[in-house]
Amino acid sequence: MTEDTGYTPPKVWTWDKENGGAWASLNRPIAGATHDKELPVGKHPFQLYSMGTPNGVKVTVMFEELLAAGHDAEYDAWLIKIGDGDQFGSGFVEINPNSKIPALMDRSGDKPVRVFESGAILMYLAEKTGKFMPQEMAARYDVIQWLMFQMGGIGPIFGQVHHFKRAAKEQVPYAIERYMKECLRLYGVLDRRLDGRPYLAGAELSIADFATLPWVFRHDWQEVDLSSFANVKRWYDELMARPAVQRGMDVPAG
Repeated sequence: MTEDTGYTPPKVWTWDKENGGAWASLNRPIAGATHDKELPVGKHPFQLYSMGTPNGVKVTVMFEELLAAGHDAEYDAWLIKIGDGDQFGSGFVEINPNSKIPALMDRSGDKPVRVFESGAILMYLAEKTGKFMPQEMAARYDVIQWLMFQMGGIGPIFGQVHHFKRAAKEQVPYAIERYMKECLRLYGVLDRRLDGRPYLAGAELSIADFATLPWVFRHDWQEVDLSSFANVKRWYDELMARPAVQRGMDVPAG
């Protein structure tokens, strides 16, 4: 079913930097590199190319928690300025053909391993270190399903709230209302899940918590009062008090 809105989409989409709001430079209808640019490589086994966005700091929180737990997880964090188009450089696109942060190169073995997509990076590091994801199947998939809940629900919906509230060229009441209602529903899901549980997957801290926390950290962008979701607020406050989480939320800046 369709209704006549008076708007006809173009037959060929073109990139108009003046018609995308604050992040217009990212909204291109084409894929691939736009320029040649090699990525820096530091001295540590893991090379992380990222920025201090909710998706970006998921991985630095994981690294800092691994280091705090005594794991050999030293890493170099390189800032990718997505507003400047660094993610479209040839070196970055070679690691992540989707041109999104974060991207990881693991140089700890004989052959470098590339990993992109924040959830995949968290799973990779968890499997490599045996930390923050259980081995027993039922417990393992309890973590994975809440990780996927963040990747498929919280991230996209909260991201749309951020865009239409803060970055859109014009205020669109329909879009703001649509995504805010779903945002509040997802907070409700989190709140019910955390009722009587210290963490999203139960008794143990996991990558599901690392994935979700940075999006809740932006509750001020969403104009959500966490006191309305007591279980989420308790979980949020406890995680944000962890020194490793605090370090991870600050790396890399941008």
